[in-house]
Amino acid sequence: MPYVLLVLAIASEVCATSCLKLTDGFSKLWPSVGVGIGYVLSFALLGQALKKIPVSVAYAVWSGAGTAAVAAIGVAAFGEQLGKVQLAGIALIIVGVVLLNLRAGH
Repeated sequence: MPYVLLVLAIASEVCATSCLKLTDGFSKLWPSVGVGIGYVLSFALLGQALKKIPVSVAYAVWSGAGTAAVAAIGVAAFGEQLGKVQLAGIALIIVGVVLLNLRAGH
């Protein structure tokens, strides 16, 4: 169950960050409301997940998966470009999260 909470926390954070792009500097009401609700929900779910998952693992997964997902959404939904260097950076984030999870098992 704690990993389900972590996945939901990641999804909520990704939604909030995606809405952040749509707020137009917080001049649009509904995307701004989505940002606030998404981040509050994300931190609440992350806090619950931390009851069972070590903070080093949970935060690494939360931030790493969120970063990779937001980068993908930026490309798919907002027409942003990712070059080789940015893709390598995302790959390194994913490798780092995997390595932290391998170490956490020992």
